[in-house]
This record gives sequence, structure tokens and C-alpha cells, in this order.
Amino acid sequence: MAVTATLAQRRAHHAWLAVGRVRDKTEASEYAREAKRLPVQIMTSGLGHAVAFMHAKGKSGSARPKDKSGAARQRLACDLAQWLLEERQLADGHMPADGKALIDAIVKRDSDFLRQATDEALKYLQWLTRFAEAEIGIEEGPSANG
Repeated sequence: MAVTATLAQRRAHHAWLAVGRVRDKTEASEYAREAKRLPVQIMTSGLGHAVAFMHAKGKSGSARPKDKSGAARQRLACDLAQWLLEERQLADGHMPADGKALIDAIVKRDSDFLRQATDEALKYLQWLTRFAEAEIGIEEGPSANG
């Protein structure tokens, strides 16, 4: 008898794997910090603004080799996009799972999509944040909104 995983179990599994993929210690710390901040940013500014911020800061941060916050933001945006677009199949068609694809889906779809994606993102981030806290730890430091 095959057991089908619940949606909450699938969220947890995806989040667990996402946290496990972060190998670099500095990037892991930034990833955990950004994961903790993201739900507040989503509730304050909306999913579109929060993902656009991560995508923009991730791109600018990736140009500096010693800056791990950009790489962490890019990874977090990709993990969230992968969950929403691929695993939950909230967007039409096959898109690459990255921050840009998620932004495209947000601006092209209707308000029902945005509400569903926001709700799902917040539920997913609960798991991701808990696993990041447990596995990586979150060090609060001066590199706040860099």
C-alpha cells in the first residue's frame, strides 16, 4: 500500500532539501537570515515586491565574489519559485524556476493567482525558516538590508 504525502509533508520535504543544498557556511548563514526576513517582507510589501527585491539584490550581489548575501538571495528566490511554479504548478506552462520567472507569473496572472501564490509562499516559508534555523542557525548581524 503506497502512502501519499500530504501537501504539508511535500512542503516540508522540499524545504528540507532546499536547506540541505546550501553548503557554503557564509552563504548558509545569509540564506537563513533572508529566509527569516522574507515572510515579513511579503506581508508588508506583497509577494511581487519581495521577490523583485530578492531578485535585484541577488543579481547585484553575485558580481562580488566575497558577497554571499547575493548568492543566498538568488538561491532563496529560486527555491521559492521552484516550489510555487514547478512543485505546486501554480503557473501555466513550463518555466525555469527562478526569481524572474516568478515575477513574470505574478505580473501576468490575475489576483486569484497572486493570493494563492502568496498564501502558498508563506506556508512554504514557515517550513524553510524552521529548517534553516535548526540546521544553519541565524546570526543577526550588521549586514541587514544590504
